[in-house]
Amino acid sequence: MTAAARMAERRAVRPVVWYVTAGVVTTGLQELLFLGARPVLGSVVANIVALALTTLANTEFHRRITFTGRPVSALRLHLQSLGTFTFYASYGSIVLMSLRAITGSPSAALEAVALAAAGTVGGVVRFALFRWWVFTKR
Repeated sequence: MTAAARMAERRAVRPVVWYVTAGVVTTGLQELLFLGARPVLGSVVANIVALALTTLANTEFHRRITFTGRPVSALRLHLQSLGTFTFYASYGSIVLMSLRAITGSPSAALEAVALAAAGTVGGVVRFALFRWWVFTKR
């Protein structure tokens, strides 16, 4: 393998590694915030609050670290953050309401696991949007 090919491979792998790292950290923080707020706010509102607090930080991390060096307009970045928040808030609320409909009274741990699993699926979609829409090379 040539030096240029190795460098191109590293450039292709780097965003994936940082994206997964940020996703794990953000999901953990989101789960902690959710579990802390759930007893006071209820599941759906606690999830929305946790998402609101983590989405902006996560997007900024990706702008500065994961997709560094790629130009992005402020408008596109804000639209992406709003879209991400709306998607995850809706998706998470549906997951929580479906879980409640199926089990009656799910535990906090079961809700947290369901949200983490749903977030993982959503994260794959979000990476694709970041890679090919928000932080696209021009």
